[in-house]
Amino acid sequence: MLLENEETTRVTEFLLLGLSGQSEQEEVLFGLFLCMYLVTIIGNFLIVLAIGCDTHLHTAMYFFLANLSCVDICVSSVTIPKMLVNHILGSKSISYVGYMTQIYFFITFINMDGPKLCVLLVAASLVITNLHALLHTLLMMQLTFCSNNTVHHFFCDPYPIRRLSCSNTIISDLMVFTVGGLIFMTPFTCIIVSYAYIFSNVLTLPSTHGIRKALSTCGSHLTVVSLFYGAILGVYMRPSSSYSVQDVVATVIFTAVTPLVNPFIYSLRNCDVKRALRKLVSDSTVEK
Repeated sequence: MLLENEETTRVTEFLLLGLSGQSEQEEVLFGLFLCMYLVTIIGNFLIVLAIGCDTHLHTAMYFFLANLSCVDICVSSVTIPKMLVNHILGSKSISYVGYMTQIYFFITFINMDGPKLCVLLVAASLVITNLHALLHTLLMMQLTFCSNNTVHHFFCDPYPIRRLSCSNTIISDLMVFTVGGLIFMTPFTCIIVSYAYIFSNVLTLPSTHGIRKALSTCGSHLTVVSLFYGAILGVYMRPSSSYSVQDVVATVIFTAVTPLVNPFIYSLRNCDVKRALRKLVSDSTVEK
């Protein structure tokens, strides 16, 4: 919807075109994203429930895993449900306020995703990511949007609407490269350094079987971390003018894929977590 006056035409809503313009493909994508979302919510919720109910898991490591599961639930819930609802209602529109609100929460939770190093970082990340999200949302709200309100995306990504703006976006782009780059590269560098330290200690193990098992676990962790940070850096660490359809597809990795696989990689392969889940299921069965 557009509001016109003597000076300008102001956008009051945006149209989210989704991942495909063909109805047959949209039906397939709807089913796929619905299944992915349900598995993500159920898997991560079970992790949080198992860790919360088992006192043996009330340690720092499992606190971080529960925190990661909560963030994964939030990341998926910020982006995917709106797309599913729009498909059911046959509508592609979202209000200007709704778009900016989703941008704020998306930036907040996507910055909090990924393994954390200590309790202080978990607390600090909550403050930093909220300030970071607020900064970018306020910068978005300063932009002027004229006649074009069609967004080639399936959720409220901050990058595509920069291309729709008829005002200068250089300040917003600079903030992404500086502040955003610092916020993403700092934890990524810490993770790589920590895993390098782990690998150096793993290679000193006397057992070949132990080395293979440790390398397999660390390898799967690093694969997910690399997918998550690689997709984000590849999409956002470039000028908004270069945003393409391939970037839209790449955003699926950190909005849907990593929240889906994180419980299986970090938690469900853990013997203590599996034991806690079995105990949780058996206790609920006995109560019935």
